[in-house]
Amino acid sequence: MDISVSVLVKTFVAVFVLADAVGNIPILLVLTKGMEPQKRNKVIDKAIVVAIGVLLLFALAGQFILNYLDVSFGSLRVAGGLLLLLISLKMLQGESDTPIIDHDRDVAITPLALPLLAGPGTLTTVMLLISEAANPNLSVVLGILAAMFVSWLILRLANTIDKFIGAEGEVIITQLLGFLLAALAVEIGSGGIKELFF
Repeated sequence: MDISVSVLVKTFVAVFVLADAVGNIPILLVLTKGMEPQKRNKVIDKAIVVAIGVLLLFALAGQFILNYLDVSFGSLRVAGGLLLLLISLKMLQGESDTPIIDHDRDVAITPLALPLLAGPGTLTTVMLLISEAANPNLSVVLGILAAMFVSWLILRLANTIDKFIGAEGEVIITQLLGFLLAALAVEIGSGGIKELFF
């Protein structure tokens, strides 16, 4: 199968930008507060693997899955927005010395992999790239893998950044990100509502 360099590059840029690994580093630090660096690395590894799996699944069979379940992209956006809103509210009212997410919950899957790394926008993009290009499958797959690999390298820098932030920095970041995450949640959710009702 031939590789289309333009489709590969387009997929890489789109997935990397939408995954926003750099922007997700502070969120990762908040969600994994109190974890040892090795455990945080395991969370990052799992989140990237899950995100890759979901992106590849939606790239190759997403439209079929949504049609089969009779789920629209608008509904997907609303669900993602609600999930992020719940997390942002916990960040805004959480105690500074306790984790935002319970230890029993796997933060690698939600919210890191879904919907932060592989959100509705990223899923929509890879589906569109698959459907629009003439011979896209391998190029899109390689673009997704390359973008996620670079995102993984960036997220691994979180351990280094954590050393310089300190406890007070974590409190400030938690409050600021809680507010920004709430705004992002409303933006994602409202986009879905517009698709559903307007």
